Amino acid sequence: MEAVIAWEYHVTFGYHLPRSNVDRRALAARVIADAIAEVSGPVEPVKISSKVSEGNPARVLMHASAGAELLVVGSRGHGGFVEALPGSVSQHCVHHATCPVVVIRNSVQGGSARG
Repeated sequence: MEAVIAWEYHVTFGYHLPRSNVDRRALAARVIADAIAEVSGPVEPVKISSKVSEGNPARVLMHASAGAELLVVGSRGHGGFVEALPGSVSQHCVHHATCPVVVIRNSVQGGSARG
């Protein structure tokens, strides 16, 4: 089993966006490590490898789904009715993945799903 997380720097043409001092790779690695720890219990640990990638999240997940038996993605909700709708990345995965896709909606009130 493999857990994948991706991020990208947004590019805006004609407007200079300052680079922040945030180490996005380290932040993503911490987020994925926390997610794996949350789903893998100490009684019967599940072997889950992690992959941290810079790039368009939908493309990174499509690449990861090649040859996979199942792709599980989160859905970022913004509250109310919108929470029931899939985000653009999960929607892209549902329509273009080469394997079955499960979209997990955030079940924690006030939290945000990562996906």
